[in-house]
Amino acid sequence: MSVLVYVEQADGKFKKSVYEAVSYAKAIAAQAETTLTAISIGNVDESELKELGKYGASKVLQVNTAQLKDFVNQAYASIIAEAAKKEGANLVVLSNSFSGKGLAPRIAVKLNAGLIDGAVELPKTDGGTFSVKKTAFSGKAFAVTELTSDAKVIALNPNAFGVKESPVDAVIESFSPEVKSTDFAAVVKEIVRATDKISLPDAELVVSAGRGLKGPENWGMIEELASLLGAATACSKPVSDADWRPHSEHVGQTGIAISPNLYIAIGISGAIQHLAGVSSSKVIVVINKDPEAPFFKVADYGIVGDAFEVVPKLIQALKAHKA
Repeated sequence: MSVLVYVEQADGKFKKSVYEAVSYAKAIAAQAETTLTAISIGNVDESELKELGKYGASKVLQVNTAQLKDFVNQAYASIIAEAAKKEGANLVVLSNSFSGKGLAPRIAVKLNAGLIDGAVELPKTDGGTFSVKKTAFSGKAFAVTELTSDAKVIALNPNAFGVKESPVDAVIESFSPEVKSTDFAAVVKEIVRATDKISLPDAELVVSAGRGLKGPENWGMIEELASLLGAATACSKPVSDADWRPHSEHVGQTGIAISPNLYIAIGISGAIQHLAGVSSSKVIVVINKDPEAPFFKVADYGIVGDAFEVVPKLIQALKAHKA
């Protein structure tokens, strides 16, 4: 069994979630005593591609044409599927990112493969079976899914496995498969990224707030706390619906699902829709003045108190600690 991993680039750079996917794919390849090949689509410097070898990719297929400069779901899926056929790979791994969620099922269809999205652990192959633990019910539970197909596609949740070095010398190889014109029937004209902020799906620390902040004018202390921690900022759905914060910060069932190492929820009651998007967090800290807030039932640590009193004290304590 050969393993192929798709490495998603943004402006010619790879994010932590990519190195995590490569580390995960390498661990699977090691289990099967086979090799790992990565495929990169878009304009990426050779030095950046070589970096993938640090995490176990012995070969990197580079696809770099003007036609594929920008992300196109169907075209990218076709290329990845062709790469899998070229390398004889019957297992494809990619990050369960925004782009990955669209790519994984398309790749699976093209390869007639079984699909597991939202994987959180390495596959178990006891007794000849192939099963993987994954998130289920919008992140509210876990399921162990067995794949019986010869070809398999796994989309790994960010922050689920960790980045692990397994250095090899990566060989860069140009790859130019033929892509059908029908794959470009729907094209994304522009992708706007917030380059000055930590990406929520990749963030290991997240500070989030809800209607308990009473208005957008009070978000300064949330941003200050996040800045001190090196964390990303997030919010609940009612906050983004009221335009207090951008919709790109909305986490929950209808927003972005995250799994950071630490999630701090300030002034958020903890409705089931919100919990669905954050319940995979390793540690949850809740600050709320309502002792009956549902969020306290799933919190690892809780502070019953007014956010306008608690948060400034946390900021003060962090500044003193850093000093």
